[in-house]
Amino acid sequence: MNHDVYESPLISRNASTAMLQLWSPRRKFGLWRRLWVALARQQRDLGITRITTQAIDQMQAAVDTIDFERASEWEKRLRHDVMAHVHTFEEAAPAAKGIIHLGATSQFVVDNADLILMRQAMQLLCQHLAGAIDALGIFAARWKSEPTLGYTHFQPAQLTTVGKRATLWAQDLALDLQELEYRISTLRFRGVKGTTGTQASFLTLFDGDHAKVQELDQRITQAFDFAESFTVTGQTYPRKVDAAVINSLAGVAASVHRLCNDIRLLAGLKQVEEPFEAEQVGSSAMAYKRNPMRCERATGLARFVLSLASSPLMTASEQWFERTLDDSSNKRLSIPEAFLAMDGCLQIVVNVARGLVVYPEVVRRFVMSELPFMATEEILMAGVKAGGDRQELHESIRRHSQAAAQRVKQEGQTNDLLERLGHDPLFSQIDLTGLLDPSKFIGRAPQQVDEFIAIVIDPIRRRYQATLDTPVDLKV
Repeated sequence: MNHDVYESPLISRNASTAMLQLWSPRRKFGLWRRLWVALARQQRDLGITRITTQAIDQMQAAVDTIDFERASEWEKRLRHDVMAHVHTFEEAAPAAKGIIHLGATSQFVVDNADLILMRQAMQLLCQHLAGAIDALGIFAARWKSEPTLGYTHFQPAQLTTVGKRATLWAQDLALDLQELEYRISTLRFRGVKGTTGTQASFLTLFDGDHAKVQELDQRITQAFDFAESFTVTGQTYPRKVDAAVINSLAGVAASVHRLCNDIRLLAGLKQVEEPFEAEQVGSSAMAYKRNPMRCERATGLARFVLSLASSPLMTASEQWFERTLDDSSNKRLSIPEAFLAMDGCLQIVVNVARGLVVYPEVVRRFVMSELPFMATEEILMAGVKAGGDRQELHESIRRHSQAAAQRVKQEGQTNDLLERLGHDPLFSQIDLTGLLDPSKFIGRAPQQVDEFIAIVIDPIRRRYQATLDTPVDLKV
């Protein structure tokens, strides 16, 4: 790290080594060279005799030995990154001088490499998502029957369970995983289309043979494991593709934001906490603090990804005719940084999900503080079954409930509704304590957890079994 110049926190603090390497200059320019090798090889096989075996062999041998300093020198002279790397590659493979990049436009390497990188980056994010879903599934199964106070509008509502709530987080992530898998499976290659997308240069190379031009496009597409290329393009692939991909990442960001906010709120209630290490400091001033810093950090990164989603859309809307270059400087930032930030987000989510801490006694205290109110209908029905008058019982419960609520809100005391009802002769024949078993108020929550794991999580586990136990690359 050079401490005298700015370095993006995405690099130093957030993104994993795997994602950083994926978007590195070595990976990018290595892909450019592989694309040039594939183009030359297929052109030779289709009859371009000036491309020799020696040229192909020299190019292949130099694919991973990139002289970055030399390429930088060329770019300073030419003010063109692709031509700088063409010349650098030619110097490494002199037998290929004059045939590297034959018939191609810059976007042959730039766009096709970007599509490969986005696909690989989405695949890596899918692995992180699967890891988070798996960890939340384990947590949900463990706590599937633990009653907890449900909230709507952040106001006390009917009971749910700690595990059932976790399935809501996992379900959001499972939908995101499905979306990314769809993007991966339907992503198309730019292929070999020429300067303005007409393939005119390649038609000239093959003496007007349309079939060979089509065959070249198909061969290059298949060589990089894409099912198909775009039927038509301008100079670039449609920039709506970038918008769709980054908006899929924004969908993941929204899920992470929601999940982490829930955990932050639960931490404030002292019911559930993210993992907290032995020497971790919560506050520089307040030594007792256990701030949910990982979830806060993930929330901030997620917000950054959400903000990036607009850039590719604006770029797509600004393309003039066959192409305009104002997409390039924006694309160099918005695409990689969205992936780096999302990678950092999901690394945190996996770490937090694997180490979530539940405080059952606190959870139960919150449940019991509100359960008497929620149980009033059951108490009413039990009183009727014991021979009481329904309307009279209802009026008594109403009065006692209001008095208990006033005690809680205005006096800061505990909820004494049960005690009040217990002293009321109208309810003397009812086992009030037996009616207040929290497990009777959670509906099918435990069964829903089991069903969700079997129907949604287990298939994901089978698809990603090989990567589920991958250690988290959490830097700070």
